[in-house]
Amino acid sequence: MSFQAPAGALVSNIEINAATVQRGDVIQLGGHAYRVRYLFQLPQGAKQLIFEPGELLTIHARTRLVAVRMLGRR
Repeated sequence: MSFQAPAGALVSNIEINAATVQRGDVIQLGGHAYRVRYLFQLPQGAKQLIFEPGELLTIHARTRLVAVRMLGRR
């Protein structure tokens, strides 16, 4: 999946963790960009992320990732 921000959207690279990840964040894993579609809270602060193509990723409370987040429109 390639990521293309809508025209006029402001995007920012941010560090995320299980507490700060949001729907719509785009995370690059293994050279591929994946947009978070759904989030599920798991025990001990972990979260399970479901990406648009259907892949799953479970992140621990202390996992740190870099994501692209759309901040708004001009």
